[in-house]
Amino acid sequence: MTKKISLPKTIRIGKDALISAEKDICVLGKKALIVCGKSMIRQGHMKTLTDILNANSIAWSIFSDISGEPTDAMIEKGKNQYTEDACDFVIGFGGGSPLDAAKAISAFSVCNGSISDYVGNEIACTIPPIVAIPTTAGTGSEVTQFTIITDTKTDVKMLLKGSSLIPTVAIVDPVFSVMASESVTVAAGLDALTHAVEAYTSRKAYEQSDRYALSAVKRIFQFFPLTLQDMRNEEYREQMSIAAFEAGVSFSNSSVTLVHGMSRPLGGLFHIPHGLSNAMLLNVCLEYALPGAYDRFAELGRYIGVADKNINQEAATAFLSAVKELCEVCKVPTLAQYGVDKAAYFSQISAMSQAAMQSGSPANTGRAIDEAVIAELYGKLWH
Repeated sequence: MTKKISLPKTIRIGKDALISAEKDICVLGKKALIVCGKSMIRQGHMKTLTDILNANSIAWSIFSDISGEPTDAMIEKGKNQYTEDACDFVIGFGGGSPLDAAKAISAFSVCNGSISDYVGNEIACTIPPIVAIPTTAGTGSEVTQFTIITDTKTDVKMLLKGSSLIPTVAIVDPVFSVMASESVTVAAGLDALTHAVEAYTSRKAYEQSDRYALSAVKRIFQFFPLTLQDMRNEEYREQMSIAAFEAGVSFSNSSVTLVHGMSRPLGGLFHIPHGLSNAMLLNVCLEYALPGAYDRFAELGRYIGVADKNINQEAATAFLSAVKELCEVCKVPTLAQYGVDKAAYFSQISAMSQAAMQSGSPANTGRAIDEAVIAELYGKLWH
């Protein structure tokens, strides 16, 4: 069967990647809408970008109203600024939220209808060019064909997809992630791990996506604990940036599975950041998925060096144990520790289970699953 790998037209990775991408950026248009959070301005990173634009006579406008994960209201506001300021391309500069927002603003500057109209339907219209510059090593949004936007009326995280959402230029410069806080670093790193593991164990996995997934998982297990011990180490940060990039390529071209399917409604209803909600679910979901893909989980165990020629079940279990140990090192909180109300949580299990199943992601899991199983897993997650 023919497979297709979809990637940005141009990718720059490594120290000073932004500076080296000057010509790649400045041929895209005459005026850029820079989508970011206010922290990017405070940290001084914005000047590096605007100096490049100014030197090439590229006008720019900053939209910095991305506070937390992007909502439909933020996208509408950004789209209006894009139009009013006569911009012709978009630059997302920040964590996963500004990058996701940049994709959506670009798309809905030309696509008709509301964001909710596109849930479950591929965005196929030709959209303005997008430059994606991540400042965290986690979402991989700089290389994916997805964006997640929250519906403010329903608190549902809407998954939008389409190859047109893949950024034109991806710039992975580790210097921008060095100042990330421990909490952001933990959530981002476990998000990247989830992407790679799910991509590799998905029913839709194939040889090319496997290569990126395996490399990402190995790199994360090697460099994530080191990063947490030495947060300002540029070499470790660079390796984690590469891992997040690889994980993004792998799941964008394969798929995510059960963790992401359950994570979106959990995060939307209880306002848990995406990377953290994935981390909370990781152990419970992988324990369930294990018997349906012992061979794939076993290979992951061997690849990171926690299993050798063990039979598949033993090697797979060894990998899951390594994931649990990593989560313990990262001090992933329980729902109760995060402040989720128990009664409110259990009252939403039915709705969350239905939304998770309808997302389509759980069906990619190697083990058969249905809404009742998901409800049981949500209950297990609390305990």
